[in-house]
Order: sequence, then structure tokens, then C-alpha cells
Amino acid sequence: MRVLGIETSCDDTGVTLIEADGDFGRGCSFNILGNALSSQKDLGEQYGGVFPAMAKREHAKNLVPALTVCLCDAAALEEKPSDISHYLPQLKEILEREPELLAQLTPFLAKYARPEINALAVTVGPGLEPCLWVGINFARALSAAWSIPIVAVNHMEGHIVMSMMEHSNILENVGMSGKMHSLEFPALSLLISGGHTELVLMREFGKYEIIGKTRDDAVGEAFDKVARMLGLPYPGGPHISRLAEEARSSITTYDVVKVSLPRPMLNEDNFDFSFSGLKTAVLRLTENRELTDDDKRVLAREFEDAVTDVLVGKTLRAADEYGANTVILGGGVSANLHIRNELSRKLKAESCKLLVCPPEFSTDNAVMIALAGYFHLPAATPAAQAGALKKEFADPATLAANGSLKLG
Repeated sequence: MRVLGIETSCDDTGVTLIEADGDFGRGCSFNILGNALSSQKDLGEQYGGVFPAMAKREHAKNLVPALTVCLCDAAALEEKPSDISHYLPQLKEILEREPELLAQLTPFLAKYARPEINALAVTVGPGLEPCLWVGINFARALSAAWSIPIVAVNHMEGHIVMSMMEHSNILENVGMSGKMHSLEFPALSLLISGGHTELVLMREFGKYEIIGKTRDDAVGEAFDKVARMLGLPYPGGPHISRLAEEARSSITTYDVVKVSLPRPMLNEDNFDFSFSGLKTAVLRLTENRELTDDDKRVLAREFEDAVTDVLVGKTLRAADEYGANTVILGGGVSANLHIRNELSRKLKAESCKLLVCPPEFSTDNAVMIALAGYFHLPAATPAAQAGALKKEFADPATLAANGSLKLG
């Protein structure tokens, strides 16, 4: 089965074509035939964050070029002029609020033949709703033009699925292949990103129970805000991690600010998180103070250590309480090597397996959306119909964005 994935939940525009075979847990394998990802990182650095209206415009500008690159990589773009007049009124209605996208898509469809694709998988939430709508309307337009069904995908499930796959040829990107790790249930997922910090119990694939979540800031949001306090660029996570690692490897004398940050909610009898107090503690240490480079390194290290202690401590306790032998780490902050290494080290001591995707695919991408969509295809295999998954195509007429969509 060939699935085209479309991801526009925040500020990365992703389009991917995969070919997959097999069912969940039954020898599933996949190949990336084509992949394109357009980042708005430069805009984020310039403006200090993501602005939904601006991100929406960038998605509308980037989707058709990304689709072109993706299909070219897959050798699936055949120049074959065709008459699109019979469905052009429908395209205009679907893309009424996306005039730039319509202006690019109509000549593309008139120039190229319908590619060999079995389904479209598109992110419907959670995320920034203006951004989600661009991807959804793009999928609806392609569905109308090419008569291809759509699968609605939960962005967070995409992160889980991506970490459950064993990858090869990672550096080649296109041509990357993979298969599913062996997995025992129940499994526990730690999802950490700019918008989410959640512990999700999975008793079988497709059935999720959120057993812990942040009560205020997501962990990635806390990284960004603390980075701003330290005068570091956006996004803040990689810059804090770099300084923290420099502190671990080079600072031997501490003729700098002495810091000891709290480990919020670490010992409370629940699996929730809170990072606003930790962020405030950093603010109190930095306000009205000229920080040296070493001050920043020590603060970055202590902040990263505090976050890691909380995430790892709560995850281990949850895994023990629910009898999980596998922990799945996903989301953009999972690229943080210190968090990865500490979680891996502590889980190994408890004979618990850690599944985590390559750092290159930890941030938002369309590969994870295509994979998650594949597992929800009604026609995957007959055996799949008896499984736990909701396996149905979306109705393009009622498909809608849900910025606060939950796993469940």
C-alpha cells in the first residue's frame, strides 16, 4: 500500500510517500519512497516563536513545492497534461480560504498525471488549528482531484508509531526502510514536545489512556522560555542542551552563580507534571543580573538536569506501577540526548526496553503521519478488521481540524 502523508500541525510542512506492508505486530515493514520537509525555523528565530497566522501562510506557500519534491524523489511524477475543468469548481470551493494554495495546485494538477497512491493520511490534531486546516484542505483537494480516500491521523499517535519502528538507512532519508519492533503490552509512552508532556498507557495499539500530563507549560515550551531568559535563540532546546553539555565536560571550578533548582512534583503521588515553577525559579536567578557565559552554562545544566530527573523519575514509577516492560519515547524534545541517555540507562537497570526514533525524525514530519495512517487503513488486511484500531476513511466533507484532539 502506498500512503501519502501530510503534516502541518505547527511550523513544519511535511509531505511523504511511503510503501508499507503487513499489519501492526504482524511483520509490518515500510520504505520511504519520497520525503520533503520545509521548516520555518528561520522565521521562528527572527520573531522569537511561532505565530499561527504566519505559519498558516507558509504552509500554503510550501505544500505544492513539497509535494513536487516528494513525488520526484519517488519517481512518481509523470508529466501528462490533463483537463481539470470538471473538478475545478470543487477545488475552488475547498480552497476558498487558501487562494495561494489554489493558485499553485491547479497548474500542478493540470500538468501531472495522478500518481500511484492508495490513501492520503493527514494530521487533523492536535496542533495550531489555522495550520491544521491548510493541510486538511490540501488533502481534501487532492482527494477530489485524484479520487483517493483520506485517513485522519492524530499527530501524537504519529510520534508513538514512529518510535515503534526499527529504522535503517537513516542518513539517506529517501530510501529509508524499517520494520516494527517486537512489543509487549502494556506499553508506556512518554510524549514530550513544545505543546505536550504526557504519559500514555497503551494496553493494545490504538487504545490509549493518558495517566499523566502537564498542568501548565509543556516541557518544550519551558526549554524555549528559559532559553529566552538566558539570551539564547529560538528554538531554545538545542541551545540549552549545548550549554549544559559544555558545563558537564569543561567547568571544573564554580566561580559562578550557585544554583539548585526544584524538581517539581517529582515525589507527588501522581504522574502529572508542572514546569511553570521551574521556569519561574530560573527567572528569579537571572533577573537584574549580568550573566557570564559560565553562569549560562551552569544554569542550562541545572535546568536540563531538573527536567530530566522529573521526566525519568515519573516514567520509571509509572512503568513499575502498570507493569510496562516497554517505554516509548516520542515528540520533538525526545531529540535531547541527555534525556534519552538517562532514560535509557535507568530503564536498562530495570530490565525495561526503550523505543525511541532517530533524532532526525523526532520533530514533526510526514513520515510518522503516513505510518500512523497506514495502520488505520480499512483495506490493510482482513485480519486487521478484528483489531482494536478504528479503521475507516474520513468523509472529506466533514473532515475538520481539532487543535486540542486527545489520544483515546
